[in-house]
Amino acid sequence: MAKIIALANQKGGVGKTTTAMNLAASLATLEKRVLLVDADSQANASSGLGVDLSKVECSVYDVVINGADIHDAIYTTDIERLDVVPSSINLAGAEVELFNVPERDYVFKKMLASADKEYDYILIDCSPSLGIVTVNALAAAHAVIIPVQCEYFALEGISKLLNTIKIVKRKLNPGLEIEGFLLTMYDSRLRLANQIYDEVKRHFQELVFKTVIQRNVKLSEAPSHGLPVILYDADSTGAKNHLNLAKEIINKNEG
Repeated sequence: MAKIIALANQKGGVGKTTTAMNLAASLATLEKRVLLVDADSQANASSGLGVDLSKVECSVYDVVINGADIHDAIYTTDIERLDVVPSSINLAGAEVELFNVPERDYVFKKMLASADKEYDYILIDCSPSLGIVTVNALAAAHAVIIPVQCEYFALEGISKLLNTIKIVKRKLNPGLEIEGFLLTMYDSRLRLANQIYDEVKRHFQELVFKTVIQRNVKLSEAPSHGLPVILYDADSTGAKNHLNLAKEIINKNEG
């Protein structure tokens, strides 16, 4: 059975999608079978892994709202063992459409149940909000990774997210754990970045990943080529950081 990990932070621009697609690619490179579910209507993780959105006939929206089979929405990528369920702009309306659906908080859980035996890891890239779709992802997940940007307002909003996780844990998914806080866009030359790192470490201690995702040009360039950074430039800092993160997660879950 797959370990299901949601990547969530309602604050935009923290490197969540970048982490989701590159962690997925790194886990697959380390010979794990991985499914990335793009639950963000911007569909950046899908296009960043080379999915041509104009040719997608069945997306996560069709599975969640129209009851399509998840297997019809699974697309392969250029990386062996890495599949993706792409998103679509229609998902933005799913918040409203799910409102009166019975057991609306468990739609994702049901969707993934028929595919979870085929993968070692299922990653869900959540949208930067705490709406019904993100709650669905948290209700379906075993754990959540929280990317934290090494910038001034980094810790702002984390308490809101932690509160949502606590509510989901209490009411919908008692087994939900925090996999870890991941520091992203880290620049060791900046004093502020080091202060944020120390502060996050002091607050959350063992829950902070040892791996830090550093600022890296190749990491920013790769999605525009429809590639994860490991295919775009395997020797780049961004590729090495995400491989280390993947190893850390594998050691934690399988070591």
